[in-house]
Amino acid sequence: MRRLPVYLLLDTSGSMSGEPIEAVKNGVQVLASTLRQDPYALETAFLSVITFDSSAKQLCPLTELASFQPPNLVATGSTAFGEALQLLAQKIETEVTKTTAEVKGDWKPIVFIMTDGEPTDNWQKGVQALKKARTGIIVACAAGSGANTSVLKQITEVVVQLDTADSATIKAFFKWVSASVSTGSQKVESAHKEVIGLDDLPPPPPEVNVVV
Repeated sequence: MRRLPVYLLLDTSGSMSGEPIEAVKNGVQVLASTLRQDPYALETAFLSVITFDSSAKQLCPLTELASFQPPNLVATGSTAFGEALQLLAQKIETEVTKTTAEVKGDWKPIVFIMTDGEPTDNWQKGVQALKKARTGIIVACAAGSGANTSVLKQITEVVVQLDTADSATIKAFFKWVSASVSTGSQKVESAHKEVIGLDDLPPPPPEVNVVV
């Protein structure tokens, strides 16, 4: 079976504590339960959660939706964003099955990145590592005004911004992520097309502003 890997790269630094981190936790739960109701996603989508604060950790390896357990997220520490990008590149390298002459591998991973601040480590190294990884669309979300969209622009053309990192906007973002994964699953299953650009996704809600 060709899987559609979905990687969530989530900022769990100290500035996310309180309402934002609770909203993200809730968002991941809603994402998983919404996708479980979608026959296409249930068939193909696999979820992984990587978090970054003072260091980067993969809390959930690539897991099928039926057995995915939303991890407990705690906000603390600084923003090791570069380390998170390097970890993401490594995991894509080791977890995603490559297509060879004999085997049709997995579809290209869809990546959603969410951060509310400035990287506190060497993020350029992370960007270089990620550029070598084979990904489909990468959506980077700047949650609130403190996030650096110019850093995110170096990773991907698809950068969105939330005016505030509160529960309503974060909820809207995760709803859009769910709809995007559903659309992606349907595209690969029925049309055998990969999701490569913003045009392949459903239009973002009003709370999610596309940064041009």
